[in-house]
Amino acid sequence: MSNLRCIIIEDEPLAVKVLSDYISQVPFLELRGTFKNAFLAADYLQEQSIDLLFLDIHLPKLKGMAFLKTLRNPPAVIVTTAYHQYAVEGFNLNVTDYLLKPFDFERFLTAVTKVRTAQGGKQKSDDTEGMRGYIFVNVQKKKVKILFSEIAYIESQREYIKIVTTKKEYTSKMSTHEIESLLPANGDRYSVNLDYFRRV
Repeated sequence: MSNLRCIIIEDEPLAVKVLSDYISQVPFLELRGTFKNAFLAADYLQEQSIDLLFLDIHLPKLKGMAFLKTLRNPPAVIVTTAYHQYAVEGFNLNVTDYLLKPFDFERFLTAVTKVRTAQGGKQKSDDTEGMRGYIFVNVQKKKVKILFSEIAYIESQREYIKIVTTKKEYTSKMSTHEIESLLPANGDRYSVNLDYFRRV
């Protein structure tokens, strides 16, 4: 499957930088453009086809949700905002996910993986082989890269998970659902033996 072509609609330079940095870390995402307001994005979408847009809500001139309602055949949408009160409206408009600022890379990765899965991302493809080899998790406020091939087992500890590898143990604050969404399915090149997934 080809890469997901995406754009960012966001008027805050720092937020644009964070999203751009996160996108650059995901092999199956391809950033096609960034736009400070919805009108500029609308002009682009009339000429170009994309698979995913990252949409801020509080945009100048035309708000994010209002813009979304104008799209006849919208691509997958991930809302990025500091305002939680628009979540229900967002999901009523069939957005794929709703990211509350500030969000970390792991939360971002969970969101884009939903899009990838919905568009047939479970199929093997050369462009995602690198992504299957590892995950990033937050350990004591630092990002730690963990290779799937080194994971011995994963243990659920309520709101935390413990990842035991052949080299070291890591504890990260995340749910069982979140870690499972990041792991490859059995049969993939770097599959984790989920028989070793422990719950205590």
